Amino acid sequence: MHRIAIPITPRMPMFELAIPCEVFDPRRQDFPVPWWYDLQLCAVQEGPVRTAEGLRFDGQAGLRELSQAETVIVPACADRQGDPPAALLQALRAAYDRGARIASICTGAFTLAAAGLLDGRPAATHWMHAAELARRWPAVRVEPNVLYIDDGQILTSAGAAAGLDLCLHIVRQDHGTRIANMLARRLVVPPHREGGQAQYIEQPLPIAAPGLGASLDWARGHLELPLTVEDLARQAAMSPRTYARRFRQATGTTPLQWLCGERVRRAQDLLENTDDTIDRIATRCGFGSAHRLRTHFARVHQVTPHEYQRMFRSRAAAA
Repeated sequence: MHRIAIPITPRMPMFELAIPCEVFDPRRQDFPVPWWYDLQLCAVQEGPVRTAEGLRFDGQAGLRELSQAETVIVPACADRQGDPPAALLQALRAAYDRGARIASICTGAFTLAAAGLLDGRPAATHWMHAAELARRWPAVRVEPNVLYIDDGQILTSAGAAAGLDLCLHIVRQDHGTRIANMLARRLVVPPHREGGQAQYIEQPLPIAAPGLGASLDWARGHLELPLTVEDLARQAAMSPRTYARRFRQATGTTPLQWLCGERVRRAQDLLENTDDTIDRIATRCGFGSAHRLRTHFARVHQVTPHEYQRMFRSRAAAA
């Protein structure tokens, strides 16, 4: 079992706490994986702890559990202005020093910054608080317009829903795309949103564009083809210019950037679950050549397709 510890501080917002509890619920026993997660909620003080909504937590586990966890997830903090408990900061530093993966949701980044774990790193938090985070900790490279950031051992996310994206990203890292997609379907959420996607869209998708979703479904079924904006616009019965404009309004990205992301995800799935060659996978994903596949895959995952395949299968064999 992979141990996850979540420290709970007084007046912590319940929603950000509930997200990792739902995603990593130890009672999920029906996924075809050799192990799931052992989740432990850890109070930072003795006695009951109440959330911001007044719910009372009476768990017996304390911060000592962080010394046993392979992953520590810090939800939003109650007080951005105050100093987090010194014992929590010390426990986070100790967990980091021994190699634990540490993630934060929303203003949980303030706690990681106070512990010194974000110095010199890129970090995400809710866009409303990004300027404050940058002001209080100038050594942190705050990225105010992204959903989440995976910087290796440290992962940070923006507001509440972005925390769900980050947690699914962690599942994808540990168990692969198919398991993460199965879980997303159970949760009735999109299976994947790129970490670099904008936190919010200025305008909602116009009602006059009902064909956009259908065009994306069509594209996912034809990724092996050399698709263009014109091809997608034709499926939506729009002009390419109108389609591109409405696409950006709805998603915060461009059709071609979205296509590239979908192709990388298809390649990831094929690398995890088939014995196809890199050339064959490049063709099936629509990249056309192994060189283009390697370029785009490495940009997203910081490793080559071959390295990713080897690491994923080694991890699966060890599990």
